Amino acid sequence: MKRSDSIASRRLQNQRLVGSRLRSPVEVVEWFGGVQAQDYTAAKWALALRQAKSTTDEAVERAIDEGRILRTHVLRPTWHFVSAADVHWMLELTAPRIHKTLTWGHGKLGLDLKLRARAERVIERALSTHGSLTRAELAEHLARAGMRAKGVNLALLSMHAELNGVICSGPRRGKQSTYALLAQRAPARKRFSRDEALGELASRYLRSHGPATVRDFVWWSGLATADARRGIDIVRARSEVVDGLTYWSLRDARHRELASPLVHLVPVYDEYLVAYRDLEAVPRGKAFWGILPQAIIVDGHTAGTWKPIRRRDRVDVELKFGRKVTRAEREALDQAIERYRNFAKQL
Repeated sequence: MKRSDSIASRRLQNQRLVGSRLRSPVEVVEWFGGVQAQDYTAAKWALALRQAKSTTDEAVERAIDEGRILRTHVLRPTWHFVSAADVHWMLELTAPRIHKTLTWGHGKLGLDLKLRARAERVIERALSTHGSLTRAELAEHLARAGMRAKGVNLALLSMHAELNGVICSGPRRGKQSTYALLAQRAPARKRFSRDEALGELASRYLRSHGPATVRDFVWWSGLATADARRGIDIVRARSEVVDGLTYWSLRDARHRELASPLVHLVPVYDEYLVAYRDLEAVPRGKAFWGILPQAIIVDGHTAGTWKPIRRRDRVDVELKFGRKVTRAEREALDQAIERYRNFAKQL
C-alpha cells in the first residue's frame, strides 16, 4: 500500500465512514466538533452516512428540531452543525476571528458596529416574544425598527447575532429554517480556558479527520496558524512526512486494514472532501463555481459523481464514473445506493 493510500484508509476510519460507526446524529456531530452544513439536506445525509444503522432523514431532522444539534456560524464563516453541548466554548474560541474576516463586507455594505448592535437587540427582543422566526420574519421586525435589510445585509446581521451567541437555529417550520435564542436552545455552558479550547478543537479535528496537515486544520477551523500549531502541540500529536508534507494524527489512534472495495456516496461539502487544504494525498475532484461535486468514493478516493433523481414513487441515483467499474465495485455501489434510498425516502 502506498503511504498516500494509507492516509485515505485512515481518514475513512477516522471519519467513521467505515469501521466503528456512531449511534446517533448527535454523536456524529460531537465526534467531529463541527460538520459543514450550508446545504441543509446534504449535511443531514453526511450525518446519516456515519451512523451504525441505516438512518432516515426524519430521524436526523428530529435531533435538529429538538435542539440537540444546532446549525449556526461557528468555524470559518459558513453554516455548521454543532452540538448544543459544544456551541458556547467553540463560539468563544472562533467568533473573534470570524468577526475580523467579515469586517470588509460590513464596511462595504455600511453595516457599522452601532447598526449591527442595534439590529441584534431588535432580533433578540423579537425572538424573546415569538420563540422562533424565519429570516424573512426577522427582516419584518428590523424594518419596523427602521432598518430595512435583505439579501447579504440581512445574512450578515443575522450572522453577527449568531457569532455573539445571541441566536442559533430554531425548529424547522415545514421546509423553512428558523432562528431562536441560543440561551433557550443551549442553556448549559461548558467553559474552557483558551488553551483548553485550542486543545479540544485540535483533538476533535485530528481524531475525526487525521492524518491532516497544519494547513488543513487552519482551513477547517478558521484559526490563525499560530493557534492551530498551539492546539496540535497541546494534544501532543504525532507527525509523519509523506511526499514532502507533514501530517499529524493523535498518538492513540488505532486502525486496521480495510477490505476492498469500499464505496460511499458522499454529499456536496462532505467533511471527507471539504475539510482539507492540502490535496496531494487524497484529491477531491474538480469544483464547479466553488461547489464540490457529490462524489462516489471508492477505497477513499474520488472515482466519479452521483446525483439523486426523484421519481413519483422512488428515488433513483444517476452515476458518472471516470473509469471502468469492476463487478465487486458495482455490488458495493448497489449497497451504497440502497442506503441512500432508505435515508431519502421521506424527503
